[in-house]
Amino acid sequence: MILFKKIKILSETKSLRLKSILKIKVYIASLRWKILILPKNTKMQPTKKLKLEELGRIDVETFKKTEKIPLVVILDNVRSMHNVGAAFRTADAFLVEKIILCGITPKPPHREIHKAALGATESVDWQFYESVKEAVIDLKTLGFEIVGIEQTTNSVMITDFEIDKTKKYALVLGNEVEGISDEILTDLDVCLEIPQLGTKHSLNVSVCGGIVMWEFFKNLK
Repeated sequence: MILFKKIKILSETKSLRLKSILKIKVYIASLRWKILILPKNTKMQPTKKLKLEELGRIDVETFKKTEKIPLVVILDNVRSMHNVGAAFRTADAFLVEKIILCGITPKPPHREIHKAALGATESVDWQFYESVKEAVIDLKTLGFEIVGIEQTTNSVMITDFEIDKTKKYALVLGNEVEGISDEILTDLDVCLEIPQLGTKHSLNVSVCGGIVMWEFFKNLK
């Protein structure tokens, strides 16, 4: 008798599972039909590119008043005006607090910088230091965590780095050939590296800056 009851319970359980699975399949099928079968007078809207006036861009004055993320970008002896302009443009997009130009890094205004920045040198605050060491010391005094973007023996993959919303960060992007200046390596709180699986293991400084600024923006905003 007990065995019969157990068999009956198992049978009922199996039946309920099958009914549940069948209901799910019917529901999914109904969704597919709803997507595929549209009313006769319904037309699919064609994809089109947005015009400049449709992008909802703010003006420079509004940008200046907009709250920024607690992030400063240091360009450490970056020689290319294109890379400098690109850094400004990316900083504008991701509401970076300030760009600090150091050493031989070209300064705006300059038409070659403007070609890449497209006016972002007017919206993003910037400051110049002859010495990157002095810039880093000043930022440390202001409570910034100094983050070098560099491949070192102690670098951490950016995918493994936990960005703390309660902290202020200063990202250091180094020279196109030499990388970050040796004189500030001991001043860095951490070095971050972007995972790369190809043959080069080297990214253009403006591309690298774009990746890292986006990573910090989405975690600090």
